Amino acid sequence: MARTSGQETKDKLVRAAEEVFAAQGADGAQLRDIVRLAGQSNPSAVQYHFGSRAGLIDAVMAGRQARAERVVAPLLDELAPDCGVRELLTALVTAEASLLADVRGCRCLRISAQLSRETGLRTGRPHPALDGTAYGRLIGRIGDCLGELPPPLRLERLDLALTLIGAAFADRARQSLDGVRPLTDERLFLADLIETTTAFLHAPVPDRT
Repeated sequence: MARTSGQETKDKLVRAAEEVFAAQGADGAQLRDIVRLAGQSNPSAVQYHFGSRAGLIDAVMAGRQARAERVVAPLLDELAPDCGVRELLTALVTAEASLLADVRGCRCLRISAQLSRETGLRTGRPHPALDGTAYGRLIGRIGDCLGELPPPLRLERLDLALTLIGAAFADRARQSLDGVRPLTDERLFLADLIETTTAFLHAPVPDRT
């Protein structure tokens, strides 16, 4: 029997994790199910190659981020320095939509929506995975466009907007994986998501008097 390389084993575990995490949840999935699906005989394969469940989740999200980054980076480069929220959201939504093209992308969209609480935006310290990425710069530019909002409200709205986008794509991905016909075609879905999120971010500050 031919031996597999360490990288090949890691790739198999990541692919298996995408499938199991998407179906069972990143927190609730059993690592032994991932090891079995990856065809590994060592029950500690995840710990050996990734250190922990968190390390495996990070590896799954790193692959997801890399695929989205390839789309968002050139889109961001084409945007004018003074463009507004709608144009920036269009780039972000277009990058996320690219993941709907295949099963792996759909699974990753379902997983990342579960992890939206870990963006770090509410604290003003984004997750280290966003450092130096076009994705991180894009989010920062959206925040800069909301300068008229008080800082705490700006951070909260931006975090909620990204959570909304993530949830919308996770639901769309679920429908694709389950073979369910969505209510709207993809063009309308994306356009409505952009407009809805733009309106949310630009909503007036409530009068608390």
